[in-house]
Amino acid sequence: MGNDSPSRKENVDDHYPVHTAHQVSNDSWFQVGILLSMGVNSAYALGYSGTIMVPLGWIGGVVGLILSTMVSLYASILTAKLHEVGGKRHIRYRDLAGHLYGRTAYLLVWALQYANLFLINIGYIIMAGSALKAFYLLFRDDHQLKLPHFIAIAGFACVLFAIATPHLSALRVWLGVSSLCLLLYLCIAFVLSLEDGMKAPPRDYSIPGSEVNRIFATIGAVGNLVFAFNTGMIPEIQATVRPPVIENMLKALFFQFTVGVVPLHAVTYIGYWAYGSSASSYLLNNVHGPVWLKGVAHMSAFIQSIITLHIFASPTYEFLDTTYGIKGSALAPRNIAFRLVVRGGYLVLTTFLSALLPFLGDFMSLTGAISTFPLTFVLPNHMYLVARKNKLSSLQKSWHWLNCVFFGCISSAAFVAALKLIVVKTQTFHFFADI
Repeated sequence: MGNDSPSRKENVDDHYPVHTAHQVSNDSWFQVGILLSMGVNSAYALGYSGTIMVPLGWIGGVVGLILSTMVSLYASILTAKLHEVGGKRHIRYRDLAGHLYGRTAYLLVWALQYANLFLINIGYIIMAGSALKAFYLLFRDDHQLKLPHFIAIAGFACVLFAIATPHLSALRVWLGVSSLCLLLYLCIAFVLSLEDGMKAPPRDYSIPGSEVNRIFATIGAVGNLVFAFNTGMIPEIQATVRPPVIENMLKALFFQFTVGVVPLHAVTYIGYWAYGSSASSYLLNNVHGPVWLKGVAHMSAFIQSIITLHIFASPTYEFLDTTYGIKGSALAPRNIAFRLVVRGGYLVLTTFLSALLPFLGDFMSLTGAISTFPLTFVLPNHMYLVARKNKLSSLQKSWHWLNCVFFGCISSAAFVAALKLIVVKTQTFHFFADI
């Protein structure tokens, strides 16, 4: 697949243009590092005590999370080093794949990236709905409204936000709001979990379920480990970094995977320590404390999920805007109507699927298996092998091939495990069940 002739590569590059080294941006490595760190500490971080630690236990969970951090950093470094190949900058993952492999790979990676974004968006709506339900239960525990109702409300809020925010540059103050919300729910979850753990009797840390279910849950948890560090958009993010691009991107990645991952690790471990095998896939469901404080945490997670969903949905929005030739003022009646119909339709579909299968932990596993594994681990190793094949020793080539095969097998196993768990739950799931 990597043995295209020079003429073949030139044709691919002409059809799918990449950007030259003269097209640069001016974001500092620290700014990009903060952005990447915000991504890994999104509201999803509130679920890892239940979706990673509970199925794996103390040893498996801690070792797995640390190894996943290290391996994700390694794979991200490989991708960052491929920013300039063939004398050209590649600011999109699919551009790089098209340059190395050809037109088919370009289309496959394009589809994989958008599938990844779509699955992540589904997860964010489930997360927003879970946070909204938890907020509601603080004041009315009457079981009149179920999780699918709150998912529908969250989806409606996402539609309003998508209409009012035409493009990423319009976020501005919302990025600050997102950062504040992130700090609030992480700090509140950490402090209340610590307080509960200090007061609670000895906890049960045994891995729940039958032996067969434990096997599937363990494999599914591996998908969650990968999902936690979803880095399938490295080239797109790297395109915003000021020169020297590769060196500054590496600094941003080292910041993300050292200082930036501390909150994620801290809230994951403290949650499992405090609640053991009863830790929820939404940690704030476990904590005790003042109602007003828990309410602030729930609403912070709700708002942050909506803002972050918009960021991950923006590539899809921009693709649709470009496809249908949307130009001019964002307040023009035609453009408002377009956002209402097209973005609204996209989010209605996303919300429907979220409400239909509201199993957050298993959905994270499925996303990790379907899209995150290939984009984050398999492709970076193989692309680096293809791009640097004449400069690698036999040992280095064997190492990258081994990584491709190993992560490909793990991805397949995680997909089967997550799909099985979702099918089993769906068979006993009623749309308006008490969940």
